[in-house]
Amino acid sequence: MSAPGSHNEIQALVSMMDDPDPLVYKEVSAKILRYGEEAMPFLEDELIKAREETSRSRLERLMQQIHLQQVSRALADWLHSSAQQDVLDAWIRVTRYRYPNLEEGLVLDTIETIRRDIWLEMNDNLTALERIKVFNHVFYDAHGFSGNMDDYHHPDNSYINKVLETRKGNPLSLSILYMVLAKEMNMPVVGVNLPEHFVLAYMGESVDPQTLQIEYDKPLFYLNAFSGGAVFSEMEINEFLHKLKFDPMPSFFQPCPHSQIILRMLNNLVLAYELRGDARRKEDMITLRDRFETLIR
Repeated sequence: MSAPGSHNEIQALVSMMDDPDPLVYKEVSAKILRYGEEAMPFLEDELIKAREETSRSRLERLMQQIHLQQVSRALADWLHSSAQQDVLDAWIRVTRYRYPNLEEGLVLDTIETIRRDIWLEMNDNLTALERIKVFNHVFYDAHGFSGNMDDYHHPDNSYINKVLETRKGNPLSLSILYMVLAKEMNMPVVGVNLPEHFVLAYMGESVDPQTLQIEYDKPLFYLNAFSGGAVFSEMEINEFLHKLKFDPMPSFFQPCPHSQIILRMLNNLVLAYELRGDARRKEDMITLRDRFETLIR
């Protein structure tokens, strides 16, 4: 619990937010930012009382900066904990940038409903491809998920609550949701950080055609979550890379870390806000992305 003295200082600082001197405003803002979340109730109270547009704008921006600090810290905590294995947890943390009052329980309940429906259609005797066919039927046909072709770059395509609500997303968000559900079904589906288009790989045992040796934990085939879970091969990835004039690097065919998935999501959001002309949120996302990228180097 904070000392009463700090509350008095915060209150005094907040009352100076409308100072016309830019240098005073800059110094006061910096001090309030150091208090972080502790200052939020005081800023909210001051915002209610504020009448001048300049004062309101300053208070709202400072509150947003504190909120950005909270999201950045939450992602850093995820990165340095065992939760890093849970990409859904990080996705929820990113979503709280735009939707701070996100009900995590509602998200988990919705995902559990979809998982249960998939489980009811599965049986242990199915091959990998047959399991994917069942999964795709429930996920795309029964629950209606699809790629958002009409508004491909909308920021909401990257936020889990909106993807679950609208049943639409971009290649990355649909892939993450697909991956999360597949994990719950003990299906070895992982993310592949392909240039220009995020895809999935179904892992398993395969035989090397040259040595005839069994290779474990290798991609058996790939999946396009944005296009109804369509199955494709390594050869088709090579053709895709050739069209884009990319050299076929090994990382384009293998699973990528969850940290790279979240970094790609933040990059998507930078572009999404840029295309919408939302300079403030674009700036926020650049800040969030750069902080996160520094931590994973």
